[in-house]
Amino acid sequence: MGAYIVRRLLLMIPTLLAIMVINFVVIQIAPGGPVEQVISQLTGVGSDITERVTRTGTSETLAPSASETSTGKYRGAQGLDSDFIKALEEQFGFDQPLHVRFTIMMKNYLVFDFGESFFRDRKVIDLVLDKMPVSISLGIWTTLLAYLISIPLGIAKAVRDGSRFDVWSSMVVIIGMAIPGFLFAVFLLVFFAGGSYLDWFPLAGLTSENWDTLSWWERITDYLWHVTLPVIAMTIGGFATLAMLTKNSFLDQINQQYVLTARAKGLSQGRVLYGHVFRNAMLIVIAGFPGAFVGILFTGSLMIEIIFSLDGLGLLGFEAAFKRDYPVMFGTLFFFSLLGLIMNLAGDLMYTMVDPRIDFEGREV
Repeated sequence: MGAYIVRRLLLMIPTLLAIMVINFVVIQIAPGGPVEQVISQLTGVGSDITERVTRTGTSETLAPSASETSTGKYRGAQGLDSDFIKALEEQFGFDQPLHVRFTIMMKNYLVFDFGESFFRDRKVIDLVLDKMPVSISLGIWTTLLAYLISIPLGIAKAVRDGSRFDVWSSMVVIIGMAIPGFLFAVFLLVFFAGGSYLDWFPLAGLTSENWDTLSWWERITDYLWHVTLPVIAMTIGGFATLAMLTKNSFLDQINQQYVLTARAKGLSQGRVLYGHVFRNAMLIVIAGFPGAFVGILFTGSLMIEIIFSLDGLGLLGFEAAFKRDYPVMFGTLFFFSLLGLIMNLAGDLMYTMVDPRIDFEGREV
């Protein structure tokens, strides 16, 4: 197992590098970069942007001049001082060739230096650490709730395969799979958060405005009150897929020869199901927990955080992509990709924990 772990860790290096190269090239050549973002905001806020560029010390006279025009390299830059455009390029690092910028970025990432946000005046690592508790909180509660619902439901459906319970529960599962999480989130807001019907839950945020004045017990209650609707909205799609996976896995094992043999020996249904079938059937479900958590944490929470105004990693990534905040985009991409690769390795290790008969040592990576 030790040799397998070392091979997987070494394989992460070219995998992570390939991910970064592809995304770096695609994003860099896409229109609407940070320079274009600044140019598009000059109307009405030009003085603020000019002061920000001036603080970098790249130029002393950066104010846009209507009498001079740019080279036309950037759309909408007509009428701006060419020195101002050049200063913007130097500030954002665009005065360097593409391969030089990528090399510098990856060297900094080796020591986990993700740079500073273009538009927030804060380090990327500080932004991620500030937003991470919100997303991790949603991810943990959603993953646990999805597993707590889907595993018993999947087992019950497998044992009662073809019954009325199986048919009706399958309809619920299909509806859950068909409805997008963000659409269900809007439904919950309209019906239960002061929309057109009930006003049982808060409309936005993860805590109340008087959070600092609450006791520890009131803080727990207030947090659970705020997190209920977002977690329910995120759980819908996850529990449906996992329930069907659990059912199919149990059905596959129930028809195996060793189950027939156990029943022929007179073992009870519960002993056969939970003493023999459970470990084999749950192998793929339990081992997939790390991957499911990463998927929920970094992809499933995006729209939910936006709808419920939760200041987490999903909202941070959305705003960074919208504003072309490259340090935040690439820094979070590197961090999430690395974490995803590590969690995939953790999933393989969980296979051996659930079933010690599995041996990755002699397997080619």
